[in-house]
Amino acid sequence: MLLCFSASHYICRSLTKSVQEDVLFSVDVSCIGIPTIEWTFMSGAVSHSIGTWQPGVYTNITVDYSSRVQPYNNGSMGLSDLQLQDAGYYVVTVTETAGSSKEAGLVLKVNEVLYEDLQYLSVSAVALTCLAGLLMLTMWMLDKAYKKIVGWRLRKQLQGEAM
Repeated sequence: MLLCFSASHYICRSLTKSVQEDVLFSVDVSCIGIPTIEWTFMSGAVSHSIGTWQPGVYTNITVDYSSRVQPYNNGSMGLSDLQLQDAGYYVVTVTETAGSSKEAGLVLKVNEVLYEDLQYLSVSAVALTCLAGLLMLTMWMLDKAYKKIVGWRLRKQLQGEAM
């Protein structure tokens, strides 16, 4: 919870999500008047603004994030379809009408989903299915050959008795 009327304060929380998941950076802003909420992303030497809004007044989300960010009136921000490069430090700055501001930081760790096990499993399933099909075809062909041989022997035996 961020209260704008007190001195600047830093809160730090850590969130861990996987690639393609959604995350909610949850904060609760209580201010006298309508605050200005600004979210910034920092990672290494890179720092850029995600967006700025005043609840019920305006919303200005940068082009890079416009399709993935959902701003909330309480100061929270939703970010959808996470990518590995979204991992980093997110800072929310809340400025009240009088000019005093407060900041809170949240660390986001984004884990890569490892599909190697699923790929191995699916390739193994396909290989075993092909092998089973090949074995069934071989059994069918051997059965046909066996029946032809039995028929050939029977005809030969009947021809030998007829003579």
